[in-house]
Amino acid sequence: MEQWDEDYFNMEVQAYIDVLPDNLGNFQFGLISAQLHGRTIDYAGKNRFEFTFEGNDEGEPVNGYGWVMYKEKDVIEGEFRFHLGDSSYFVARKA
Repeated sequence: MEQWDEDYFNMEVQAYIDVLPDNLGNFQFGLISAQLHGRTIDYAGKNRFEFTFEGNDEGEPVNGYGWVMYKEKDVIEGEFRFHLGDSSYFVARKA
């Protein structure tokens, strides 16, 4: 992640993002966990899943927007943008 280091984003559990076939899902990194809802769109000739999320950061409510798309087989890239807060680009590998 561009904004946070590995010690933070794997602090409580191994960081993950899980998107289900019904366009719902969840993620956790560091002390931030959230549910997401989105849809797949065509972005520059590729499929990109764009989503909104709502959850908590150490008990405080957070929400925002993000996206993920395949970078290569079993590797995704994406971004989290917190409403009135930080944003961070990330790359993740399928576990």
